[in-house]
Amino acid sequence: MPASSALRLGGSAAAHLEVAVPGAAIGAVAGLFATGLGMVAGLSPALTGTVGLALGLPLAVLGAAYSVLLARGVFPIGAVAPLALYWLLGFPAARLFDAHMVAWVTGGTALREPLPSFLALQAMLSFGFTIGFLWLHERTMPHWLMRVRGHNPVAESLFQRYLEHAAHLHRRRGAGGSRRRSRGRGRPD
Repeated sequence: MPASSALRLGGSAAAHLEVAVPGAAIGAVAGLFATGLGMVAGLSPALTGTVGLALGLPLAVLGAAYSVLLARGVFPIGAVAPLALYWLLGFPAARLFDAHMVAWVTGGTALREPLPSFLALQAMLSFGFTIGFLWLHERTMPHWLMRVRGHNPVAESLFQRYLEHAAHLHRRRGAGGSRRRSRGRGRPD
């Protein structure tokens, strides 16, 4: 199937949901890390669960949305800058949701600092999350696509894009490697 045919056809909702699994799983794992940190910090079980769910749920939804947008061709494979812009908005929103849910459970205030300061800090932290998310996504998505592409045209289309991307990277590395050897900087044979 050509790489663009699933994009033209649109694919079914079930096919898109299946492609969304890796991004959703990464967001959910981030929520599990927050739960683990809450447990280590000695927070109450209710608060620990709230922190994990209130952070993990929006990150899972945003991660799933990224996977679908990637499959739809909105994002290029492996590109940091567009994903950084995505999480520049998404990560602070997820953290704001988390802060409000924790405040709702504890009966406290959601923010101890002004909203612009909170959002600015979360925006700065979002770049680190972007790098981790992209690293995990680029290592899990191709394996997932190999598993489901036989019955999922959206996954097949995205898998073909990954193959094209890998071939492009291989060609670039091959050209760079021959230049290095010609300048005498390559490994000795």
